[in-house]
Amino acid sequence: MEILRVEHLTKTYGKGEAAVTALDDISFSVQKGEFVAIIGPSGSGKSTLLHILGGVDTPTSGKVIVDQTDIYDMDETKLAIFRRRQIGLIYQFYNLIPVLNVKENITLPLLLDGREENRDNLNSIVEVLGLGHRLKHLPNQLSGGQQQRVSIGRALINSPAIVLADEPTGNLDTKNSEEIVKLFKRFHRERDQTLIIITHDENIALQADRIISIQDGRISRDEVNRR
Repeated sequence: MEILRVEHLTKTYGKGEAAVTALDDISFSVQKGEFVAIIGPSGSGKSTLLHILGGVDTPTSGKVIVDQTDIYDMDETKLAIFRRRQIGLIYQFYNLIPVLNVKENITLPLLLDGREENRDNLNSIVEVLGLGHRLKHLPNQLSGGQQQRVSIGRALINSPAIVLADEPTGNLDTKNSEEIVKLFKRFHRERDQTLIIITHDENIALQADRIISIQDGRISRDEVNRR
């Protein structure tokens, strides 16, 4: 089942001679439950692509269809709601709310929606993340690896159609990076979670089902990873 389709996606910054094309006519699709790594050198356009897939930046032209919904055919209010419910975003620097504790940060998408938490789902996520003893701690009381676990929990709390991660291990040491990758693989395996990860880390890319390479704003390679 197709969960994401990107059609002729283009993103241009500036105008005239100063115009810079970050994405140049990109098209691809992702099936439900796929684990996709997007790689490429700095400035290749991969982070711009992820931000557009996540609904936090707008394309110059083209379509992004998530779970049969054209996300840029919605107004800003509807897009914000859809993004909160159907797209889980994970960033390199965690983006946690400093005055909220671990539990509140994880359940923030539910709080913003005015919805009650599903206690079984929350407990299941917290158990896998190993954060049960940290629920009342603030972000500044956590290690970098623990903070990234909280951001993963927040991204997963709504059981979104897709989870997008932008260099999720870029701010972590080797040990914590390996643990975060294991968590991604576990959620992918046990929850059939669709994952799209932007990474410079070849070790992460080699563990994905599929690798898409971006070069100068275009897809230079798209192949199944035969592990």
